[in-house]
Amino acid sequence: MAEFWTDFLWPLILILVKILAFILPLLLAVAYLTYAERKVIAAMHLRKGPNVVGPFGLLQPMADGLKLFIKETVVPTGANPVVFLMAPVVTFTLALVGWAVIPVSEGWVVADINVGILYLFAVSSLGIYGIIMAGWASNSKYAFLGGLRSAAQMVSYEVSIGFIIVTVLLSAGSLNLSQIVRAQSGLWYCIPHFPMFVLFLISALAETNRTPFDLPEAESELVGGYNTEYSAMTFAMFFLGEYANMILMSSLCVILFLGGWLPPIAVAPFTWIPGVIWFALKVSAVLFFYLWARATLPRYRYDQLMRLGWKVFLPMSLGWVVITAVALHLFGWLPPRA
Repeated sequence: MAEFWTDFLWPLILILVKILAFILPLLLAVAYLTYAERKVIAAMHLRKGPNVVGPFGLLQPMADGLKLFIKETVVPTGANPVVFLMAPVVTFTLALVGWAVIPVSEGWVVADINVGILYLFAVSSLGIYGIIMAGWASNSKYAFLGGLRSAAQMVSYEVSIGFIIVTVLLSAGSLNLSQIVRAQSGLWYCIPHFPMFVLFLISALAETNRTPFDLPEAESELVGGYNTEYSAMTFAMFFLGEYANMILMSSLCVILFLGGWLPPIAVAPFTWIPGVIWFALKVSAVLFFYLWARATLPRYRYDQLMRLGWKVFLPMSLGWVVITAVALHLFGWLPPRA
């Protein structure tokens, strides 16, 4: 019995506690990201935004969640009910699973694996299945077209994101996300790889179906896209999955280009601030870019979206991989091999 406790039960409890320590703050951050988005967009439009439910409208996310929770889940007559109900679960689950390898501070990570970046890339690639399932199972032309658009869009921009990540991996010499952060202790990669930093920010907008690349759910054309037929908690799970993916992509951007939990060198007097606070501040800054883009930019046409991905981002990211590899080889910046 003692061996069962020490070898199996106690490690399992520790892992569950670590998972909850990541998931609960993440769900709270997702809820208040919706509040922050509405407040930021309202300020840019010279409006007030949520200001009725609770002081300064701070309880608005709770009211929205309660409303969606008590509504009826409607399954269309011609839909495939199993796939229809599984799609939002798949989308939401994959948005949470990716956080297993995200280090928010030194040693603060659920699974510090050596191929963390490959794991994250694989999980983000799987996210497309939930959207395709929703588009097909709804038995709606609008949802089906939204699913097809999303599939093409995510595949297109994942290629360029992959090459952007390769440039960082070449510089850091590791696929471990914690090692990538530590490699930036002297210089954040957003400085030598600034063009790729900009490309990553824009590609992340397309990868998460955010303005100006929200073609899969274009209201003026597709009524709502792949989630047109969804209501109540099934719609809420798509909604939460999208915002969790936004935070995940922002965290990946911070880890790859902005030094993760490391403080800026220019703020030496503030190095006493915990790494998780620096990480949260940087993620918030990247998320503000998402909200700023939604408030100010018009939607792309679909042909413009695909042209940008295949004819601009792909050649630029591939060319930068070659330039980085040549520079590292010629100037002796290659990290030591294990």
